[in-house]
Amino acid sequence: MENTGIVTAVCTSDIRGIQKTPHESITVIEDFGIEGDAHAGKWHRQVSLLSQERVDEFNKLGAGVEPGAFGENIVVRGFDFKTLPVGTKFRCNDVELELTQVGKECHSHCEIFKKMGTCIMPHEGVFTRVLHGGTIKPGDEFIMEAPAEEASEN
Repeated sequence: MENTGIVTAVCTSDIRGIQKTPHESITVIEDFGIEGDAHAGKWHRQVSLLSQERVDEFNKLGAGVEPGAFGENIVVRGFDFKTLPVGTKFRCNDVELELTQVGKECHSHCEIFKKMGTCIMPHEGVFTRVLHGGTIKPGDEFIMEAPAEEASEN
């Protein structure tokens, strides 16, 4: 099984707990994260992913959020990330990522939560570690390899 999506935004911030800024491209570093991003480091949440479809649905409710508003690094159209098992692997150009965590605790009710009464990142966002580095930009193909449970069955 191989599913394909499209990167719609790549974002970073040099401070934790704030909205991230969209960029034309990002440099992803093996076992570290994204160059210049505050969440990079030797841990299991090096790069965060969010589904473009979930952002679109949230905006239909009047949120008016832009890429990076939830603190996500990479936004991808074509996947419902929260439904995928830990261990799922993704490829984008030379970059290889492995899903390590689904969801997270909200940062003491962010600005989005204060405006909307809810936030999607704690439920919809996922986190990955970098298995192989490279560059990613909007428009790039984002490929999901077989989810961990399917790969172990083959």
